[in-house]
Amino acid sequence: MKKLSIILGTICMMALPAMAQEKKTLTLEELILGGNRNFSLQPEYVFTTWWGDKPVITDVESASVINLKNGEQTTILTLEPLKKLIKDEGLGNLSHLMSVEFVKGQNKAILQTNTHTVIYDLDKKNITESYPLVLGVQNRTPQPNGYNSAYTKGNNLYVMWDGKEHQVTNDPEGWLCGQSVHRNEFGINNGIFWSPKGNLVAFYRMDQSMVTDYPQVNTSTRISTLVPDKYPMAGMTSHKVYVGIHNPATQKTIYLKTADPTDRYFTNISWSPDEKNIFIIELNRDQNHAELIQYNSETGEKIATLYEETHPKYVEPEYPLTFLPWDDSKFIYQTQREGYNHLFLMDLNQPQQGIWKDCSAGGKCLEKLKTTQLTKGNWLVKEIVGFNSSTKELIGTSTEVSPLQSNPFALNLTNGKHRLIGFLNANHSISLSESGKYIIDNYTSANIARNIDIVSTNGKGKTMNLLTASNPMDQYNLPKPEIGTIKAADGVTDLYYRITKPSDFDPNKKYPAVIYVYGGPHAQMITNTRNYGASGWDIYMANHGYVVFTLDNRGSSNRGLLFENCTFRNLGTEEMKDQMKGVEFLKSTGFVDPDRIGVHGWSFGGFMTTNLMLTYNDIFKVGVAGGPVINWALYEVMYGERYMDTPESNPEGYKGNNLTLRAGDLKGKLQIIIGANDPVCVPQHTMSFLRACIDAGTQPDFFTYPGDEHNMRGRDRVHLYTRITQYFEDYLK
Repeated sequence: MKKLSIILGTICMMALPAMAQEKKTLTLEELILGGNRNFSLQPEYVFTTWWGDKPVITDVESASVINLKNGEQTTILTLEPLKKLIKDEGLGNLSHLMSVEFVKGQNKAILQTNTHTVIYDLDKKNITESYPLVLGVQNRTPQPNGYNSAYTKGNNLYVMWDGKEHQVTNDPEGWLCGQSVHRNEFGINNGIFWSPKGNLVAFYRMDQSMVTDYPQVNTSTRISTLVPDKYPMAGMTSHKVYVGIHNPATQKTIYLKTADPTDRYFTNISWSPDEKNIFIIELNRDQNHAELIQYNSETGEKIATLYEETHPKYVEPEYPLTFLPWDDSKFIYQTQREGYNHLFLMDLNQPQQGIWKDCSAGGKCLEKLKTTQLTKGNWLVKEIVGFNSSTKELIGTSTEVSPLQSNPFALNLTNGKHRLIGFLNANHSISLSESGKYIIDNYTSANIARNIDIVSTNGKGKTMNLLTASNPMDQYNLPKPEIGTIKAADGVTDLYYRITKPSDFDPNKKYPAVIYVYGGPHAQMITNTRNYGASGWDIYMANHGYVVFTLDNRGSSNRGLLFENCTFRNLGTEEMKDQMKGVEFLKSTGFVDPDRIGVHGWSFGGFMTTNLMLTYNDIFKVGVAGGPVINWALYEVMYGERYMDTPESNPEGYKGNNLTLRAGDLKGKLQIIIGANDPVCVPQHTMSFLRACIDAGTQPDFFTYPGDEHNMRGRDRVHLYTRITQYFEDYLK
C-alpha cells in the first residue's frame, strides 16, 4: 500500500508542470470589444507627446521628459499637486495627465479638466490662464495656437471668443451648421475649419429642407415616436451645401460665392497660410469632374480654378491641400490620377494656360499652375504627417514596402530624393516633433506585439526604444493565422488572403469553414498587424473547430484606383467572382469540408453575404448578414452614385444587384441582423428583402437590436457575436 502511494505521488508531481503550462482558451467576453476583459488583452502601451523636440511620456499620475542622448526620464508634472492647485482655484477636476499638451515655443502645459482648459507655467509652477469649457455642446473645435473654440448647439454654430460666447448662425429646422456634410464622404469628418493663425473660422452650412425624411422610430417611449432622418437615396433630391467664413473679432460672416450648390459637392476645405484665401475641391454630382477653386476669404469672390481632373468612372478627392511651411506659394495636391494616391507640387506664383492631358489611370487633367509630380510608383501615399523645414523634407507614410502595411518615409523637396524610415517589416503610426527632426514611431506586425521607438528622420541618428511590449495573448491557447496570395478571377491580379485554423489543427480532418467577407471600397481586412488583422471572433471560431478565411477581393482598399474601380456600376459582381476563387482555394486544401462552408459579413459585407448565399446557393450552407445593403437604389446619394451612377442612368446595374429580385433563390440557412435604427443601411433594405422572401416562400431568419444603429457596441456587441456564433454552431458544425 505504501509503495502504491509513492507511485501515485510521483505521477501527480510529474503532471504538475504540464498542468501549469496548460494554456487557457479565450471566451467571447475576452475577445470581443465590449466584453468584460477585452482591454486586458491589448499589448502594453505608453502615451506619448512632443514638447517641441522633447519627447514626453504621459500616464495617469505623471508626465516625464525623455533625454534624447541617454534615455533618462525627468518628471515635469505630477498629478496630485496639480489636482489640488486646480481644485483650489475652482477650475474643476483634473483626473489624469495622459492627454497633456504643450504651448508651442513656451514652457507651459495645457491641461484639460472637466470644466476648463488650464495653462500651467512649468517654470513658475503656477496657473497663468484658464478658459471655461462650454458643456453640453457638440463638434467642439479648438482654435489653433489659442484657447478659443467653435462648436455647435443643436443645428447652429457658436464661437467662444475671449471668454464670451456668441451665436454665429440662427437657421430653422432642416438646416445644419458647423457639422460634417455630404454624409461623411470625400474625406469629410468635420464641419469647422479654423484658419492657420486662428483669426477666422470657416464652416459648412447645409440646407436639408428639400431632402426626403426617412422615418426612423424610437421604440423606447411608451408609444413609439417618429424620429425623421434626412436621407437622400440614389437618384433622389439631395441637400445643398454652403461655405461660410466668420470673423470672431468683428462677429461678421460672409459666404463664398460658389457655383449653384444644387447637385454639387464642396470637399477638402483648405486655408492659405496668410489666411487671405480659401480653397475647395468641388465635384459634380456624377463625381467624375473635380475642380480645385480658390476664393477670397474676405469677400467670398471666386479668384480662379487652379486644377481640373476628370475620369469616365469617378474622381474621389479625399485630402485637403498641404502648404509648404517655408514657401506660402507652394502646396501639395493628392490625387490618384496616375493610378495610386501620389503627391503633386503646385505653385501659385506660376500660373499657366494649361492643356487637357491624358493620365495613366484612364482620366484627364488640366493643370493651370506649374505642377511637379513628387512621388510615383505602384504604391500609394497614405498620409502627410509634416515637414522638416531645415532639410526641406516632407515626412509621410506609404505602402511602398507592402500594401499590407504603412511605412514612414522622408522626401526631399529640393532634390527629389526619397528614403524609408525605421523598421521595414511592420505597420507604423507616427507623430512628428515640432522641427520634424524626430518621430515617435508606434509599430506592430504579425510578429511584433507593439514597439514604440524614437527615430531620427535624417536616417542617421540612433534609434531609442521606449517600449517593447510582450504579447499578452501568448499565455493563451491560440491559433496562428497565416496569409498568402491567390489569383483573382481575372487570372492576373494577386489577392491577399488570411486563413485561421484551429490551434489543434489536424490536416487529416475535415473542418467546416466560415468566410468572413467585407469586400467593399475603403476597407482592407488583411494587414501586417497582430494576427494579420484577424478579429477576436476569427480566433474564437478557429478555437471552436472552424477554419476561418478572409480574402481582400478587387474593389477593396490600398491597392490603387484600377483595383478598386473595376467594380463600377456593378457592385458585387467582380467581388463575388474573386470570393469564389477563395472558395476554390479552400476546397483544394483537403482539410475543408466542401459541404460545410458558411459566410458572414457586415454592411457591404452583409450585402456580399446575402448575394453569395443567393448566387452560389449550392456552395454556401449557412450565412449571417449584418446591416446589409439589399437594393442600392435605397442607399444614399454620395456613396451609391459614385460606384453605381443613378438608377435612371444604370438600370441594368441596379437590377442586377437588387437582391429582393432573387429572394426565391435562397436555399441555405440565412440570418439577417440589423440595428433597428440603422441610419446607414436603413431598415427598409432588410424589410423589403423579408417581404420578398415571404412572397417567394423562402425562409430567412431575422434578429434586430432595438435602439442600435449600424453597429452594435458595448454589451450589445458581445450579445451579437454570441448569437452569430450560435447560428453557425446550430447549422454548420
